[in-house]
Amino acid sequence: MADRAKLIGFNHVALEVGDIEEALEFYGRLFEIELRGRGPRMAFIDAGDQFIAIAEGENRSPDKHRHIGMVVDDRRVVRRALRELGVEILPGRGLDFLDPWGNHWQVVDYSEIQFTKAPEILSGMGLQGLKKSEKALEELRRKGLAPG
Repeated sequence: MADRAKLIGFNHVALEVGDIEEALEFYGRLFEIELRGRGPRMAFIDAGDQFIAIAEGENRSPDKHRHIGMVVDDRRVVRRALRELGVEILPGRGLDFLDPWGNHWQVVDYSEIQFTKAPEILSGMGLQGLKKSEKALEELRRKGLAPG
């Protein structure tokens, strides 16, 4: 069997939106955003050591299964912003919604999942106080990724 590369994370996620300016305004009302770069029909939003690429396009058909799992420091703040914007929160136990272009977002809280930023990255993002729940730590311990 040939050697294979190990999946270690994601550099970026690319989304298609109807209008770059409208998208930046919409996402800016949900999240603190900082642009990494900009082109005529593209924009790149920083997410710590990763980023989201948004491109203007014509495909507006929502997909029931494909989605973006976004990690935030406080999911309650996003839920409140979605309500203020009148965005429908999809049924289920999490916090899922469709943006105006049909992109399906699933918002998860950093404390509740295995995904972990290095301490120096968290510190650089001003998030050094974020902690993991015991459930998330147990998942990491089972994989040998957290001290026992």
